[in-house]
Amino acid sequence: MSHHRPEPDLLALATRWADPATWPVALRFDPAERWYARLAADAEHEVWALSWLPGQGTGLHDHGGSAGAFRVVAGALTEETVGGGRLRPRLLPTGAGRRFGPRHVHAVTNRGATPAVSVHVYRPALRRMTRYHLLDGRLRVAEVAEAGRSW
Repeated sequence: MSHHRPEPDLLALATRWADPATWPVALRFDPAERWYARLAADAEHEVWALSWLPGQGTGLHDHGGSAGAFRVVAGALTEETVGGGRLRPRLLPTGAGRRFGPRHVHAVTNRGATPAVSVHVYRPALRRMTRYHLLDGRLRVAEVAEAGRSW
């Protein structure tokens, strides 16, 4: 019987960071672009906070082979995934969470009228993200962004 540690539940980790009063950085909202800050990192995972003013979003992207989870801690976000050649939206209100595997592609946008805040956990730490366009029902690579250069 092996005695390796069980993998942490990434959504539970995100939940532990759900209160911005406990963050090592002050929550901000930036009208020019989405604000984000890394809250914690260790050898196995990293935790990010993001803020979203109405209309701000990510575009379609993956997580470069990292698994992850995120929890909406204020406001509401719309996650879109690709299914059957089209975008399928899902509204995630305050308190909602989502786990995803290493091959997940999605877009996240604040479609509401009020600011939103979310906490994201990735395992392993993000090294790259690929951005996509959906053309004729198929994902096409638009850009590959590298950690240290793009964020």
